[in-house]
Amino acid sequence: MIVEKYTTEKRNNKQVQILADFVVVGGGLSGVCAAITAARKGTKTVLVQDRPVLGGNASSEIRLWALGATSHMGNNNRWSREGGVIDEIMVENLYRNKEGNPVIFDTVLLEKVKNEENITLLLNTAVSSIEKADSRKIKSVYAFNSQNSIDYTISAPLFCDASGDGIVAFQAGASFRIGAESKDEFNESFAPDEAYGQLLGHSMFFYTKELDHPVKYVAPSYALKDISQIPRHKIIRKDMTGCNFWWFEYGGRLDTIHETEEIKWELSKVIFGVWDYIKNSGKFEDVENLTLEWVGNVPGKRESRRFEGLYMMKQQDVIKQHCFDDAVAFGGWALDLHPADGIYSTHSGCTQWHAKGVYDIPYRCFVSKDIDNLFLAGRIISASHVAFGSTRVMVTCGFGAQAVGMAASICTEEKMLPAHILENGNIKKLQNELNLAGQSILNTPIASSCNLINQGHVSATSNLVLSEIPANAGWLKLDVSAAQLLPLSADQKYSFNIHVKAEKETKLEVQLRRSESSSNYTPEIILESKNISLKQGEQVIDFGFDATIKENSYAFITFMHNENVSIRESENLYSGVMSVFNGENEKVSNKGKQTPPEGIGVDSFEFWIPKRRPQGKNIAMKITPAIKAFEAQNIGNGYVRPWKMANAWVADLTDKNPTLKIQWDEEKEISEIRLFFDTDYDHAMETVQYGHPEDVIPFCVRNYTIQTLSGDVIKEVKGNYQTIHKIKLENPIRTKQLNIAVEHPSNHVPASIFEVVCR
Repeated sequence: MIVEKYTTEKRNNKQVQILADFVVVGGGLSGVCAAITAARKGTKTVLVQDRPVLGGNASSEIRLWALGATSHMGNNNRWSREGGVIDEIMVENLYRNKEGNPVIFDTVLLEKVKNEENITLLLNTAVSSIEKADSRKIKSVYAFNSQNSIDYTISAPLFCDASGDGIVAFQAGASFRIGAESKDEFNESFAPDEAYGQLLGHSMFFYTKELDHPVKYVAPSYALKDISQIPRHKIIRKDMTGCNFWWFEYGGRLDTIHETEEIKWELSKVIFGVWDYIKNSGKFEDVENLTLEWVGNVPGKRESRRFEGLYMMKQQDVIKQHCFDDAVAFGGWALDLHPADGIYSTHSGCTQWHAKGVYDIPYRCFVSKDIDNLFLAGRIISASHVAFGSTRVMVTCGFGAQAVGMAASICTEEKMLPAHILENGNIKKLQNELNLAGQSILNTPIASSCNLINQGHVSATSNLVLSEIPANAGWLKLDVSAAQLLPLSADQKYSFNIHVKAEKETKLEVQLRRSESSSNYTPEIILESKNISLKQGEQVIDFGFDATIKENSYAFITFMHNENVSIRESENLYSGVMSVFNGENEKVSNKGKQTPPEGIGVDSFEFWIPKRRPQGKNIAMKITPAIKAFEAQNIGNGYVRPWKMANAWVADLTDKNPTLKIQWDEEKEISEIRLFFDTDYDHAMETVQYGHPEDVIPFCVRNYTIQTLSGDVIKEVKGNYQTIHKIKLENPIRTKQLNIAVEHPSNHVPASIFEVVCR
């Protein structure tokens, strides 16, 4: 029993002081990825989150699906899902939660953080103030936990603000911006005018479910009464739920920081008014048994402060895909701006303009130009309002934050400040450490010097020689144009043999296309076109192209739209090979072709996008000469995904025991082995609400064994589903040979490995 007498003195809360190497404020995907990345390198990290769950806008409190460069698989950014920790999280969530339950996603994030012994996690803990060591350095942050009534003082040499509104950077005095720059400031033609508005608003959603009996609904008095106040109310359907209502947005004309409660109140009015409209207006059939299952109470914020770093991203960096020597991440979401009036606007809910491919994000955008020991992460990084329209999405934010976490570990190890990463070659070290963790920085492979594989000879029991994609599936009707995306060799003429079916006598146009840039997958250049006469019925046709490509890269074997023609498909899947379609995806403003108005600085081009499995099968064909892009030597080239070429070793399906062999002339000491598998970087893996057809990616090697020359088993794995396996040997071994035996994932999918790193 505790009894404490009255005192005239003010009582203080319990005080706890924490010392760390690195403090991350904000537990959204950015903060989570920064903290995990730093902790795995041995950096003592504190992660401070003001909510009871992790994930920010992706959490069960808000329930927005997390996306990045893949953009719902609705753009031309092939194999562009972000790598590293954020990929690990997405793949884990797919394995446990392919149905997209937001509560399960909460547990995935919490487990990932709690499994790191170098992370101290403080949930329900809000940073309220900071203390500076001097004018350009932060000493401590002060935070309060409302659940345990503890005041925390958290001190460290390095800080990361991933808080969304930038509470740490703001209080530290760092330069920031709110709203849109003028068109003239950075020559950004897409910069909005005042009529459109300068800020994106907040959103809240609701979930519904159907019961086995009627449920009445009586709206609260504050619910929106006149649904016609919502210009887009006619698109509302009774089956819409969750972030299908992303356009329930409000607040772009208000102070999106200090008036958040007012914005939330208006969104609550909208939600309950819309539900009243669905239930009680009489305009919807079969709604008697529908009821509300969940309504958001925490608004999902899109935009507030953006802080100035050592460089500021601009529209041109995104659209023109500028390359940066200090690139540490990439983006690929559209320039996605929303009208400030949100749900009450007569404009479309968003205006999205895509680049032809993914683009670099430089390290300098993550480093405050004013506060020497402060990193920026998430939506507050250094970007103009227009560029922010792309960099702001959650998976892109988490991806960039991994660079912050890795940089913090290097700064801790070397006792230096964030800006020093740009000096004395440190940026190369940062890039390589990130790539070893799966970052896949554009045009930057894993350094060959850090991989013992490149000192030896690599061979395999078989290499895929792609002479045929077998015709063992159904027929694909060419109601839209379709293409087979293949890694072809330079200066080589190819011919093809395919099965077609014509409903009547007609002509089929086939084209050889490529991208203007070998690193893009926008096939804007038609190298050659042929018209092939077809008779009615099934037949086999042969055609070839005299045109060639000038460097090893992907090309599109394109079959143009003809509703009277079907082509044969294949059940076989191969790493680095896929089909795409000149299709539409309304979720990302893709209507088959991007046709921007004149003068906004955006390109016109067609969209050639995949279909989600089980659709989107490869197009059956025989290929002459056979494609030899899948050889064992690829496992040391430094690329861990398709990028310009396939970059994978792929075994032949007839090889019953496919094995990689790595041989050295003399014994090598090995303490660590990393294997990079194919978890389909083209799959968006939306985290919530979306359902996915599989919990394990069909390309992924599930079972493998690593042995030495003498037959000693180093590692045997059953049931793998993750992208990267890191094998840390307690006792380093010395050997002249490693054998990596793998099993084919299925009868229609050969085993593949992108990279093996031995150190």
